[in-house]
Order: sequence, then C-alpha cells, then structure tokens
Amino acid sequence: MAREFNKNMFIMLASIMVGAIIITYFAGDIVNKSKIETLTTEHIVEIQDVHSKNENFTENFLQGSIVMDSAREVREVANLNFDFALFWFNSALVNVSVWFNNEWVNGTENLTERCIKNCTYAMTKYLTSHDKFGESKPFFVDAKNFTERERYLEVLGYYVDFSQAGQTITLLRYNASKFIKQAAENLSLGVLENVTFLVENFTMMEGLYQMALGGYQDMKEQIDEYTFFDEIREEH
Repeated sequence: MAREFNKNMFIMLASIMVGAIIITYFAGDIVNKSKIETLTTEHIVEIQDVHSKNENFTENFLQGSIVMDSAREVREVANLNFDFALFWFNSALVNVSVWFNNEWVNGTENLTERCIKNCTYAMTKYLTSHDKFGESKPFFVDAKNFTERERYLEVLGYYVDFSQAGQTITLLRYNASKFIKQAAENLSLGVLENVTFLVENFTMMEGLYQMALGGYQDMKEQIDEYTFFDEIREEH
C-alpha cells in the first residue's frame, strides 16, 4: 500500500509539474506575443509619424515655392511697366515746352498719359507681388516644424528672409511708381514746382530700393543653390 501510495504521489506531482511547465510556457508565449504586438504597433505609429512629417514638410515647402515663384513672375511684369513709365516720363520732361504755331505749348499730354497708365499697371502688379511674397512666408515657417535637419532649417531660413526681402523691394517700387505717376500728373498740368518735389522723393525712394535690391539678389542666389530637396531628407 505504501508503495502504491508513493507511486500515485509521484504521478500526481509529475502531472502538476508538467501542468505548471505548460501553463508557464503558454503564459510566457502570451506575454511575448503581447510585447511583439506592442512593439509592432509602436513601429507602425513611428513610421506613420515619419511619413506624415515628410508629407507635411514637402507640401508646405512646395506650396510656398509655388506662391513665391508667382510673386517673382508678377514682380518682373511690374518692373517692365515701371521701366516703360520712366521712359515716357523722361520723354515728357524733354518735351514739356514745344514751339508750335508761333507759341510755346505743353507737348507732354500723350507722353504723360502713357506714363500714368504704366505706373498704374506697375503699382497694381507690385502690390500683388508684395502680397504673394507675404503669402509664401508662412508655408516655409510651417515647414520648419516638420524637420530637424540643420541643413533644411538653414535653407528654410533663407526662404523666409527672401520672402521678406521681396515684400520690401516691391513696396519700395510701389512708392517709387506712385511718385512718378504724381509727377507726370503735375507735369501734364504744368505745375513744375510739384514735379521737382515729387522727382526728389522718387530719387530718394529709388536709392532705398537699390540698397534693398542688393540684399534681395544675395538671398536669391542663396536659395537658387538649394532648389532640390531629397525625398529622404538625410544629411549630406
């Protein structure tokens, strides 16, 4: 009886140990699977976050670039109108008094009219360009929030500064165009005292423009060196 009892006890203990091992194995397997699932979920979230940052970075940069390119194109059209306006104004100054039919007459009417029209066109375009430069800036500022690369942060800083410089020079040229327009209007009326005063203001405004233009050109050269962004933004 004692021998049978010991045998039964041994079998019972062995069964309990095997059961414990099996339970431990399955418990460990469940824990490991849970850890794997957690890590997989974390990796998926991280990958999604990286893709989201890349997409937001690219979208903001491209949107800003498109608006900025439009601002630059409109500015070029405004410059053309401005050059024509200045040409017609200088021509009007030469022909302010013409000897015709035995008397001095004002020969500026057609010339000043052309000057005024071109000034009006230029002023409209300069304001449009000014607004577009301003519109492009927030896109580059927002793009900074989606990258930690020093190289790209530096380049985006150039774009922000360039958009600000674009606003500065277009506003200065708008004012210069306004002074020429007003001078042409007074010239057509023969009020030469006002013409002299307005031309002086125009000259001062053009001086400020030329100074600001230097900075604009420098920043333009800087950003033109960084026109391409890698799809995978890694340090070079």
